[in-house]
Amino acid sequence: MSEHLAPYATRWQESRGRLHPEMESQIRTPFQRDRDRIVHSTAFRRLMHKTQVFISPEGDHFRTRLTHSIEVAQIARSIARALRLDEDLAEAQALAHDLGHTPFGHAGEEALNAVMAPWGGFSHNDQTLRILVHLEQRYAEFDGLNLTWESLEGVVKHNGPLAGAEAGQSEPLPATIAHYNLRHDLALASWPGPEAQVAALADDIAYDHHDLDDGLRAGFFDIEALEEVPHVAEMFYSVAKKYPDAAPARIIHETVRRLIDAMVRDLLDETGRRLSAAAPETVSDIRGLGHATVAFSDAMGQKDRALKDFLFANMYRRAPVMRETDKARVVVTDLFARLMAAPDRLPGEWREQSGGTDEAGRARLVADYIAGMTDRYAMQEHERLKSNNGAK
Repeated sequence: MSEHLAPYATRWQESRGRLHPEMESQIRTPFQRDRDRIVHSTAFRRLMHKTQVFISPEGDHFRTRLTHSIEVAQIARSIARALRLDEDLAEAQALAHDLGHTPFGHAGEEALNAVMAPWGGFSHNDQTLRILVHLEQRYAEFDGLNLTWESLEGVVKHNGPLAGAEAGQSEPLPATIAHYNLRHDLALASWPGPEAQVAALADDIAYDHHDLDDGLRAGFFDIEALEEVPHVAEMFYSVAKKYPDAAPARIIHETVRRLIDAMVRDLLDETGRRLSAAAPETVSDIRGLGHATVAFSDAMGQKDRALKDFLFANMYRRAPVMRETDKARVVVTDLFARLMAAPDRLPGEWREQSGGTDEAGRARLVADYIAGMTDRYAMQEHERLKSNNGAK
């Protein structure tokens, strides 16, 4: 209920609306409708078979983009509730934040960005907006999901301004963001609302600690190796001391949940200090402060970087992962080259769109097709196109 919100929270009654006006629901707020549209989208379903770290993992217990997005949404809702923000808006932004990711995680994105360099490159953030305003074609009256301004602002700017002095942006804006902004100004030079800032840090909290969990499950490192990350090692030690007879899997889960709780509590404390200092009276005040309002303390920021550094060295750069990501780059690069050379081998609905487009348009179409693939489908399509009878 809006009367329980903080004065600086985003209020759905004051939404800047949708690009295409619609009659509002009698039983859901605009931000609840945004969340529901994201959950029912094709792109959201595909996240079930897109990798988080492991390429098309065989085990049932490793994270995918879908499980990660759900975990981020849960953390975002909890933080938003504690800060008296709009939980539905924070959840919608959290659920949408990874929609633009390619198959094979960052390896796939890097490969697609490289082959798309002559035509403006590829960015998963830009691709997320492209999905939300163009590629999802479910509704009779418009392309995309026609989300509210506030949801789209949060998706595009969740890490901060994209234009102006604060952004430090020397490169041109990605094409979809630039084009959409001309039609529906997202105020790219300002900070996003507090719900988007919450969703961004919920992503950090979930990503780090669930990768820690997956890395331990996969045997890439053991608990003893975490001595390199003192705050993590100390938490493991305290849990093991309290529960000396607990199985290792329980120790890991108990430790990870306590590490997450510690980050959430630190975020709430630091954000509370910043809110007290700034005394914002409206969400516009939050956008105009010139810096993040939702944040970790400096001490927690250093701990977060230490854990990221450990995971980079001991998980993301491990030989088994590197071999898989190298293969992934080859698959994406070769798929792009083959489909650019023979667009008639695209599926029917995509093939119809390729007719009459110039080279740049065809490249973007092929990139859209590949970016939407799941890990398994990308590998299957690659094998099909390599075979002698690969034509449709």
